[in-house]
Amino acid sequence: MDDKQPQALKIKREIGLIGGVALISGTMIGSGIFMSPQFVMGYAGSPGASLLIWAVTGVVAMFAALSYAELGTIICESGADFIYILRIYGSCPAFFAAITFILVVKPFSAAAMAISISEYVLAPFYPGCHPPQLIVKCVAAVSILVVAIVNSLNVRIAVRIQVIFLMAKILALAAIVIGGIVEVTQSTRVIVENLNAENAFKGTQYSLNTIGMAFYQGLWSYAGWYNLNYVTEELKRPEVNLPRAVVIAISLVTGLYLLVNVNRHYFISIWGWIMSVAAALSAFGSLNGTFFSGGRVCFVAAREGHMPEILAMAHVHRLTPSPALIFTTIISLVVLIPGDFQSIVNYFSFAAWFFYAITLSGLLYLRIKKPELPRSYRVPIILPILVLIAAIFLVLAPIIDSPQIEYLYVALFIFSGVIVYVPFIHYKLCPGLLTKLTVFLQLFLEVAPAEKNL
Repeated sequence: MDDKQPQALKIKREIGLIGGVALISGTMIGSGIFMSPQFVMGYAGSPGASLLIWAVTGVVAMFAALSYAELGTIICESGADFIYILRIYGSCPAFFAAITFILVVKPFSAAAMAISISEYVLAPFYPGCHPPQLIVKCVAAVSILVVAIVNSLNVRIAVRIQVIFLMAKILALAAIVIGGIVEVTQSTRVIVENLNAENAFKGTQYSLNTIGMAFYQGLWSYAGWYNLNYVTEELKRPEVNLPRAVVIAISLVTGLYLLVNVNRHYFISIWGWIMSVAAALSAFGSLNGTFFSGGRVCFVAAREGHMPEILAMAHVHRLTPSPALIFTTIISLVVLIPGDFQSIVNYFSFAAWFFYAITLSGLLYLRIKKPELPRSYRVPIILPILVLIAAIFLVLAPIIDSPQIEYLYVALFIFSGVIVYVPFIHYKLCPGLLTKLTVFLQLFLEVAPAEKNL
Protein backbone atom coordinates (compact mmCIF):
# COMPACT_ATOMS: atom_id res chain seq x y z
CA MET A 1 0.00 0.00 0.00
CA ASP A 2 1.38 3.40 -0.99
CA ASP A 3 1.54 5.72 2.05
CA LYS A 4 2.84 8.73 0.14
CA GLN A 5 0.89 11.92 0.65
CA PRO A 6 -0.24 13.81 -2.45
CA GLN A 7 2.05 16.69 -3.32
CA ALA A 8 0.75 20.09 -2.18
CA LEU A 9 -0.43 22.41 -4.94
CA LYS A 10 1.91 25.38 -5.34
CA ILE A 11 2.31 28.11 -7.94
CA LYS A 12 5.76 27.69 -9.49
CA ARG A 13 8.62 30.22 -9.55
CA GLU A 14 8.62 31.02 -13.26
CA ILE A 15 9.94 34.63 -13.24
CA GLY A 16 13.66 35.36 -13.61
CA LEU A 17 15.50 38.70 -13.76
CA ILE A 18 14.54 39.41 -17.40
CA GLY A 19 10.92 38.49 -16.71
CA GLY A 20 10.96 40.70 -13.61
CA VAL A 21 12.31 43.67 -15.56
CA ALA A 22 9.67 43.06 -18.24
CA LEU A 23 6.89 42.81 -15.67
CA ILE A 24 7.86 46.16 -14.09
CA SER A 25 8.87 48.20 -17.13
CA GLY A 26 6.37 46.48 -19.42
CA THR A 27 3.55 47.54 -17.12
CA MET A 28 4.97 51.05 -16.63
CA ILE A 29 5.41 51.72 -20.35
CA GLY A 30 1.74 51.57 -21.19
CA SER A 31 -0.90 54.01 -22.27
CA GLY A 32 0.38 56.64 -19.83
CA ILE A 33 3.36 57.88 -21.83
CA PHE A 34 1.14 58.38 -24.88
CA MET A 35 -1.92 59.85 -23.10
CA SER A 36 -0.68 61.48 -19.87
CA PRO A 37 1.74 64.07 -21.39
CA GLN A 38 -1.15 66.21 -22.65
CA PHE A 39 -2.74 66.18 -19.19
CA VAL A 40 0.58 66.82 -17.40
CA MET A 41 1.22 69.75 -19.74
CA GLY A 42 -2.31 71.05 -19.18
CA TYR A 43 -1.99 70.96 -15.40
CA ALA A 44 1.66 72.14 -15.27
CA GLY A 45 1.09 75.00 -17.73
CA SER A 46 4.59 75.12 -19.25
CA PRO A 47 7.09 72.79 -21.01
CA GLY A 48 9.76 73.31 -18.35
CA ALA A 49 7.41 72.53 -15.47
CA SER A 50 6.11 69.50 -17.38
CA LEU A 51 9.61 68.05 -17.87
CA LEU A 52 10.43 68.78 -14.23
CA ILE A 53 7.34 66.87 -13.14
CA TRP A 54 8.30 63.91 -15.34
CA ALA A 55 11.78 63.84 -13.77
CA VAL A 56 10.49 64.18 -10.20
CA THR A 57 7.83 61.50 -10.67
CA GLY A 58 10.53 59.18 -12.00
CA VAL A 59 12.62 59.80 -8.88
CA VAL A 60 9.57 59.23 -6.64
CA ALA A 61 8.82 55.95 -8.43
CA MET A 62 12.45 54.82 -8.05
CA PHE A 63 12.59 55.67 -4.34
CA ALA A 64 9.21 54.01 -3.71
CA ALA A 65 10.16 50.87 -5.64
CA LEU A 66 13.48 50.54 -3.78
CA SER A 67 11.62 50.89 -0.47
CA TYR A 68 9.16 48.19 -1.54
CA ALA A 69 12.09 46.01 -2.59
CA GLU A 70 13.37 46.07 0.99
CA LEU A 71 9.92 45.12 2.25
CA GLY A 72 9.82 42.32 -0.31
CA THR A 73 13.05 40.85 1.07
CA ILE A 74 11.77 41.05 4.67
CA ILE A 75 8.27 39.70 3.98
CA CYS A 76 8.90 37.21 1.16
CA GLU A 77 5.25 36.70 0.25
CA SER A 78 3.17 37.76 -2.73
CA GLY A 79 0.49 40.42 -2.31
CA ALA A 80 2.49 43.67 -2.01
CA ASP A 81 0.62 46.33 0.01
CA PHE A 82 -2.00 43.92 1.35
CA ILE A 83 0.44 41.39 2.77
CA TYR A 84 2.81 44.07 4.11
CA ILE A 85 0.00 45.90 5.93
CA LEU A 86 -1.35 42.57 7.22
CA ARG A 87 2.00 41.48 8.68
CA ILE A 88 2.82 44.91 10.15
CA TYR A 89 -0.51 46.44 11.22
CA GLY A 90 -2.90 43.50 11.42
CA SER A 91 -6.08 42.21 9.87
CA CYS A 92 -8.46 45.21 9.84
CA PRO A 93 -6.31 47.76 7.93
CA ALA A 94 -5.17 44.95 5.63
CA PHE A 95 -8.80 44.22 4.74
CA PHE A 96 -9.34 47.87 3.79
CA ALA A 97 -6.23 47.63 1.60
CA ALA A 98 -7.52 44.40 0.04
CA ILE A 99 -10.91 45.76 -1.00
CA THR A 100 -9.28 48.96 -2.26
CA PHE A 101 -6.78 47.21 -4.52
CA ILE A 102 -9.13 44.41 -5.57
CA LEU A 103 -12.26 46.50 -6.16
CA VAL A 104 -10.82 49.95 -6.98
CA VAL A 105 -7.13 50.22 -7.85
CA LYS A 106 -6.56 47.17 -10.06
CA PRO A 107 -9.92 47.22 -11.90
CA PHE A 108 -9.76 51.01 -12.46
CA SER A 109 -6.19 50.66 -13.72
CA ALA A 110 -7.16 47.83 -16.08
CA ALA A 111 -10.19 49.78 -17.33
CA ALA A 112 -8.10 52.89 -18.05
CA MET A 113 -5.57 50.84 -20.01
CA ALA A 114 -8.29 49.01 -21.93
CA ILE A 115 -9.93 52.33 -22.86
CA SER A 116 -6.61 53.68 -24.14
CA ILE A 117 -6.03 50.48 -26.17
CA SER A 118 -9.45 50.89 -27.73
CA GLU A 119 -9.01 54.59 -28.53
CA TYR A 120 -5.65 54.03 -30.22
CA VAL A 121 -6.88 50.99 -32.16
CA LEU A 122 -9.90 52.91 -33.42
CA ALA A 123 -8.12 56.23 -34.09
CA PRO A 124 -7.04 55.38 -37.69
CA PHE A 125 -10.67 54.48 -38.54
CA TYR A 126 -12.09 57.77 -37.23
CA PRO A 127 -9.71 60.48 -38.50
CA GLY A 128 -10.51 63.93 -37.20
CA CYS A 129 -13.20 62.80 -34.73
CA HIS A 130 -13.70 60.68 -31.65
CA PRO A 131 -15.02 57.13 -32.13
CA PRO A 132 -18.45 56.30 -30.64
CA GLN A 133 -18.24 55.46 -26.93
CA LEU A 134 -20.13 52.20 -27.39
CA ILE A 135 -17.52 50.91 -29.84
CA VAL A 136 -14.70 52.15 -27.58
CA LYS A 137 -16.13 50.25 -24.61
CA CYS A 138 -16.70 47.08 -26.67
CA VAL A 139 -13.11 46.98 -27.97
CA ALA A 140 -11.86 47.71 -24.44
CA ALA A 141 -13.93 44.81 -23.09
CA VAL A 142 -12.46 42.45 -25.71
CA SER A 143 -8.95 43.55 -24.69
CA ILE A 144 -9.68 42.73 -21.04
CA LEU A 145 -11.10 39.32 -21.94
CA VAL A 146 -8.12 38.40 -24.14
CA VAL A 147 -5.61 39.31 -21.43
CA ALA A 148 -7.64 37.45 -18.79
CA ILE A 149 -7.69 34.28 -20.91
CA VAL A 150 -3.93 34.42 -21.55
CA ASN A 151 -3.14 34.85 -17.84
CA SER A 152 -5.53 32.06 -16.87
CA LEU A 153 -3.99 29.56 -19.29
CA ASN A 154 -0.26 29.71 -18.53
CA VAL A 155 2.09 31.82 -16.38
CA ARG A 156 5.08 31.26 -18.65
CA ILE A 157 3.18 32.39 -21.76
CA ALA A 158 1.97 35.52 -19.95
CA VAL A 159 5.57 36.39 -18.98
CA ARG A 160 6.83 35.76 -22.53
CA ILE A 161 4.12 38.03 -23.93
CA GLN A 162 5.24 40.68 -21.46
CA VAL A 163 8.86 40.43 -22.68
CA ILE A 164 7.84 40.56 -26.36
CA PHE A 165 5.61 43.59 -25.89
CA LEU A 166 8.32 45.32 -23.85
CA MET A 167 10.71 45.01 -26.80
CA ALA A 168 8.05 46.47 -29.11
CA LYS A 169 7.48 49.39 -26.73
CA ILE A 170 11.17 50.18 -26.45
CA LEU A 171 11.49 50.18 -30.26
CA ALA A 172 8.50 52.53 -30.59
CA LEU A 173 9.82 54.95 -27.97
CA ALA A 174 13.34 54.74 -29.43
CA ALA A 175 11.87 55.76 -32.80
CA ILE A 176 10.32 58.83 -31.15
CA VAL A 177 13.61 59.69 -29.44
CA ILE A 178 15.62 59.31 -32.66
CA GLY A 179 13.06 61.40 -34.56
CA GLY A 180 13.37 64.09 -31.90
CA ILE A 181 17.17 64.08 -32.06
CA VAL A 182 17.05 64.41 -35.86
CA GLU A 183 14.61 67.32 -35.59
CA VAL A 184 16.77 69.11 -33.02
CA THR A 185 19.91 68.71 -35.17
CA GLN A 186 18.07 70.11 -38.20
CA SER A 187 16.29 72.96 -36.42
CA THR A 188 16.51 74.78 -33.11
CA ARG A 189 12.73 75.32 -33.08
CA VAL A 190 12.10 72.65 -30.43
CA ILE A 191 14.66 74.14 -28.04
CA VAL A 192 13.49 77.71 -28.66
CA GLU A 193 9.81 76.85 -28.15
CA ASN A 194 10.20 74.60 -25.13
CA LEU A 195 13.54 74.75 -23.37
CA ASN A 196 14.94 78.29 -23.56
CA ALA A 197 14.92 80.44 -20.42
CA GLU A 198 12.10 82.72 -21.61
CA ASN A 199 9.58 80.06 -22.64
CA ALA A 200 10.44 77.05 -20.46
CA PHE A 201 8.35 78.05 -17.43
CA LYS A 202 6.01 80.59 -19.01
CA GLY A 203 2.43 79.96 -17.83
CA THR A 204 3.35 77.54 -15.02
CA GLN A 205 0.48 76.72 -12.64
CA TYR A 206 1.33 76.89 -8.93
CA SER A 207 -1.87 75.84 -7.11
CA LEU A 208 -1.76 72.72 -4.93
CA ASN A 209 -4.61 71.16 -6.88
CA THR A 210 -3.00 71.53 -10.33
CA ILE A 211 0.39 70.37 -9.06
CA GLY A 212 -1.23 67.35 -7.41
CA MET A 213 -3.20 66.51 -10.56
CA ALA A 214 -0.08 66.87 -12.73
CA PHE A 215 1.74 64.46 -10.41
CA TYR A 216 -1.19 62.02 -10.56
CA GLN A 217 -1.03 61.97 -14.35
CA GLY A 218 2.78 61.71 -14.40
CA LEU A 219 2.86 58.95 -11.79
CA TRP A 220 0.17 57.11 -13.77
CA SER A 221 2.81 56.61 -16.47
CA TYR A 222 5.09 55.06 -13.82
CA ALA A 223 2.33 52.85 -12.40
CA GLY A 224 3.78 49.36 -12.25
CA TRP A 225 6.93 50.07 -10.21
CA TYR A 226 5.39 47.88 -7.48
CA ASN A 227 4.30 45.01 -9.74
CA LEU A 228 7.02 42.52 -8.82
CA ASN A 229 6.05 42.72 -5.14
CA TYR A 230 2.68 41.22 -6.03
CA VAL A 231 4.33 38.03 -7.32
CA THR A 232 7.29 37.58 -4.95
CA GLU A 233 6.47 33.89 -4.47
CA GLU A 234 6.76 33.36 -8.25
CA LEU A 235 10.11 35.19 -8.57
CA LYS A 236 13.34 33.21 -8.67
CA ARG A 237 15.79 34.33 -5.94
CA PRO A 238 13.66 37.34 -4.89
CA GLU A 239 16.29 38.56 -2.42
CA VAL A 240 18.59 39.22 -5.41
CA ASN A 241 16.32 39.71 -8.41
CA LEU A 242 13.74 42.02 -6.81
CA PRO A 243 16.04 45.03 -6.16
CA ARG A 244 18.01 44.42 -9.38
CA ALA A 245 14.87 44.34 -11.52
CA VAL A 246 13.60 47.54 -9.88
CA VAL A 247 16.79 49.52 -10.57
CA ILE A 248 17.12 48.31 -14.18
CA ALA A 249 13.45 48.78 -15.08
CA ILE A 250 12.83 52.22 -13.58
CA SER A 251 16.14 53.66 -14.81
CA LEU A 252 15.27 52.50 -18.32
CA VAL A 253 11.73 53.87 -18.18
CA THR A 254 12.63 57.26 -16.67
CA GLY A 255 15.33 57.88 -19.28
CA LEU A 256 12.98 56.96 -22.12
CA TYR A 257 10.16 59.13 -20.77
CA LEU A 258 12.32 62.25 -20.49
CA LEU A 259 13.72 61.80 -24.00
CA VAL A 260 10.27 61.14 -25.46
CA ASN A 261 8.68 64.21 -23.88
CA VAL A 262 11.26 66.61 -25.33
CA ASN A 263 9.96 66.24 -28.89
CA ARG A 264 7.00 63.87 -28.77
CA HIS A 265 4.51 66.30 -30.39
CA TYR A 266 6.57 66.68 -33.59
CA PHE A 267 7.08 63.00 -34.26
CA ILE A 268 3.47 62.02 -33.59
CA SER A 269 2.28 64.71 -35.98
CA ILE A 270 4.38 63.08 -38.73
CA TRP A 271 3.71 59.39 -37.99
CA GLY A 272 0.43 59.64 -36.12
CA TRP A 273 -1.07 56.37 -37.30
CA ILE A 274 2.13 54.43 -36.53
CA MET A 275 2.12 55.91 -33.03
CA SER A 276 -1.50 54.84 -32.62
CA VAL A 277 -0.51 51.24 -33.31
CA ALA A 278 2.55 51.50 -31.05
CA ALA A 279 0.47 53.01 -28.24
CA ALA A 280 -2.15 50.26 -28.54
CA LEU A 281 0.52 47.54 -28.35
CA SER A 282 2.17 49.34 -25.46
CA ALA A 283 -1.07 49.60 -23.51
CA PHE A 284 -1.87 45.94 -24.20
CA GLY A 285 1.43 44.86 -22.65
CA SER A 286 0.74 47.10 -19.67
CA LEU A 287 -2.74 45.62 -19.29
CA ASN A 288 -1.20 42.14 -19.33
CA GLY A 289 1.16 43.09 -16.50
CA THR A 290 -1.66 44.66 -14.49
CA PHE A 291 -3.77 41.52 -14.76
CA PHE A 292 -0.79 39.34 -13.88
CA SER A 293 -0.35 41.20 -10.57
CA GLY A 294 -4.01 42.05 -9.96
CA GLY A 295 -5.06 38.42 -9.85
CA ARG A 296 -2.34 37.71 -7.29
CA VAL A 297 -3.48 40.29 -4.72
CA CYS A 298 -6.98 38.83 -4.88
CA PHE A 299 -5.52 35.31 -4.58
CA VAL A 300 -3.35 36.20 -1.55
CA ALA A 301 -6.15 38.11 0.22
CA ALA A 302 -8.42 35.07 -0.13
CA ARG A 303 -5.64 32.78 1.11
CA GLU A 304 -5.40 34.91 4.26
CA GLY A 305 -9.17 34.72 4.80
CA HIS A 306 -10.02 38.25 3.64
CA MET A 307 -11.89 37.20 0.50
CA PRO A 308 -14.05 34.15 -0.39
CA GLU A 309 -12.17 30.85 -0.22
CA ILE A 310 -12.70 30.02 -3.89
CA LEU A 311 -10.47 32.97 -4.88
CA ALA A 312 -7.51 31.36 -3.05
CA MET A 313 -7.51 28.33 -5.35
CA ALA A 314 -5.38 27.54 -8.38
CA HIS A 315 -6.05 25.38 -11.43
CA VAL A 316 -4.88 21.84 -10.73
CA HIS A 317 -3.14 21.48 -14.12
CA ARG A 318 -2.18 25.00 -15.24
CA LEU A 319 -1.21 26.21 -11.72
CA THR A 320 -2.71 29.66 -12.34
CA PRO A 321 -5.03 31.50 -9.89
CA SER A 322 -7.89 31.34 -12.39
CA PRO A 323 -10.79 32.10 -9.97
CA ALA A 324 -9.04 35.29 -8.80
CA LEU A 325 -8.37 36.29 -12.41
CA ILE A 326 -12.00 35.68 -13.38
CA PHE A 327 -13.17 37.80 -10.45
CA THR A 328 -10.76 40.62 -11.41
CA THR A 329 -12.05 40.42 -15.00
CA ILE A 330 -15.68 40.81 -13.93
CA ILE A 331 -14.94 43.84 -11.72
CA SER A 332 -12.85 45.45 -14.49
CA LEU A 333 -15.67 45.05 -17.01
CA VAL A 334 -18.15 46.62 -14.59
CA VAL A 335 -15.82 49.58 -13.92
CA LEU A 336 -15.35 50.01 -17.67
CA ILE A 337 -19.00 50.92 -18.28
CA PRO A 338 -19.11 54.49 -16.84
CA GLY A 339 -15.41 55.40 -16.89
CA ASP A 340 -13.30 57.90 -18.83
CA PHE A 341 -9.49 58.01 -18.82
CA GLN A 342 -8.80 61.21 -16.89
CA SER A 343 -11.26 60.66 -14.02
CA ILE A 344 -10.23 57.00 -13.70
CA VAL A 345 -6.57 58.02 -13.28
CA ASN A 346 -7.37 60.66 -10.65
CA TYR A 347 -9.54 58.42 -8.45
CA PHE A 348 -7.25 55.42 -8.90
CA SER A 349 -4.24 57.50 -7.85
CA PHE A 350 -5.99 58.97 -4.82
CA ALA A 351 -6.90 55.54 -3.44
CA ALA A 352 -3.56 53.93 -4.32
CA TRP A 353 -1.31 56.57 -2.77
CA PHE A 354 -3.29 56.49 0.48
CA PHE A 355 -2.25 52.87 1.01
CA TYR A 356 1.25 53.40 -0.38
CA ALA A 357 1.68 55.89 2.49
CA ILE A 358 0.52 53.30 5.03
CA THR A 359 2.87 50.68 3.58
CA LEU A 360 5.87 53.03 3.62
CA SER A 361 5.12 54.00 7.22
CA GLY A 362 5.22 50.26 7.94
CA LEU A 363 8.75 50.04 6.56
CA LEU A 364 9.82 52.89 8.85
CA TYR A 365 8.15 51.09 11.77
CA LEU A 366 10.12 47.91 11.05
CA ARG A 367 13.36 49.88 10.80
CA ILE A 368 12.79 51.47 14.22
CA LYS A 369 11.05 48.70 16.17
CA LYS A 370 12.43 45.54 14.56
CA PRO A 371 15.94 46.29 13.27
CA GLU A 372 16.96 42.67 13.96
CA LEU A 373 14.80 41.28 11.12
CA PRO A 374 16.95 39.66 8.39
CA ARG A 375 17.35 41.92 5.35
CA SER A 376 19.27 40.98 2.24
CA TYR A 377 18.72 44.51 0.93
CA ARG A 378 18.44 47.85 2.76
CA VAL A 379 17.65 51.34 1.40
CA PRO A 380 18.84 54.59 3.02
CA ILE A 381 16.07 55.54 5.46
CA ILE A 382 15.71 58.98 3.86
CA LEU A 383 14.20 57.40 0.71
CA PRO A 384 11.00 55.98 2.28
CA ILE A 385 10.66 59.19 4.33
CA LEU A 386 10.73 61.32 1.16
CA VAL A 387 8.25 59.07 -0.64
CA LEU A 388 5.97 59.03 2.41
CA ILE A 389 5.92 62.85 2.38
CA ALA A 390 5.15 62.81 -1.36
CA ALA A 391 2.36 60.26 -0.82
CA ILE A 392 0.76 62.37 1.93
CA PHE A 393 0.94 65.42 -0.36
CA LEU A 394 -0.68 63.52 -3.24
CA VAL A 395 -3.54 62.39 -1.02
CA LEU A 396 -4.20 65.74 0.68
CA ALA A 397 -3.37 68.35 -1.98
CA PRO A 398 -6.41 67.84 -4.29
CA ILE A 399 -8.76 67.63 -1.29
CA ILE A 400 -7.47 70.78 0.43
CA ASP A 401 -7.07 73.00 -2.62
CA SER A 402 -10.08 71.92 -4.69
CA PRO A 403 -12.31 69.40 -2.88
CA GLN A 404 -14.57 67.25 -5.05
CA ILE A 405 -17.40 65.00 -3.89
CA GLU A 406 -15.95 62.05 -5.84
CA TYR A 407 -13.00 61.79 -3.42
CA LEU A 408 -15.46 61.51 -0.54
CA TYR A 409 -17.23 58.69 -2.39
CA VAL A 410 -13.94 56.81 -2.78
CA ALA A 411 -13.11 57.28 0.93
CA LEU A 412 -16.60 56.19 2.02
CA PHE A 413 -16.38 53.12 -0.21
CA ILE A 414 -13.03 52.11 1.32
CA PHE A 415 -14.09 52.51 4.94
CA SER A 416 -17.54 51.02 4.40
CA GLY A 417 -15.65 47.74 4.25
CA VAL A 418 -16.04 47.57 8.03
CA ILE A 419 -19.63 46.43 7.39
CA VAL A 420 -18.24 43.31 5.71
CA TYR A 421 -15.14 42.94 7.90
CA VAL A 422 -16.83 42.63 11.31
CA PRO A 423 -19.26 39.76 10.59
CA PHE A 424 -17.45 37.83 7.86
CA ILE A 425 -13.73 38.32 8.61
CA HIS A 426 -13.54 39.03 12.35
CA TYR A 427 -16.35 36.70 13.50
CA LYS A 428 -15.92 34.22 10.61
CA LEU A 429 -19.61 34.06 9.77
CA CYS A 430 -20.02 32.10 6.55
CA PRO A 431 -23.48 31.41 5.13
CA GLY A 432 -24.09 27.82 4.07
CA LEU A 433 -25.00 28.96 0.57
CA LEU A 434 -21.48 30.38 0.10
CA THR A 435 -19.96 27.03 1.12
CA LYS A 436 -22.10 25.16 -1.41
CA LEU A 437 -21.21 27.70 -4.10
CA THR A 438 -17.49 27.26 -3.31
CA VAL A 439 -17.73 23.47 -3.73
CA PHE A 440 -19.63 23.83 -7.02
CA LEU A 441 -17.14 26.35 -8.45
CA GLN A 442 -14.19 24.26 -7.28
CA LEU A 443 -15.45 21.29 -9.29
CA PHE A 444 -16.56 23.38 -12.26
CA LEU A 445 -13.28 25.33 -12.58
CA GLU A 446 -11.04 22.37 -11.64
CA VAL A 447 -9.26 24.28 -8.88
CA ALA A 448 -7.83 23.41 -5.47
CA PRO A 449 -6.33 25.32 -2.51
CA ALA A 450 -2.71 26.35 -3.11
CA GLU A 451 -0.03 26.58 -0.44
CA LYS A 452 2.48 29.41 -0.01
CA ASN A 453 5.64 29.14 -2.06
CA LEU A 454 8.25 30.54 0.36
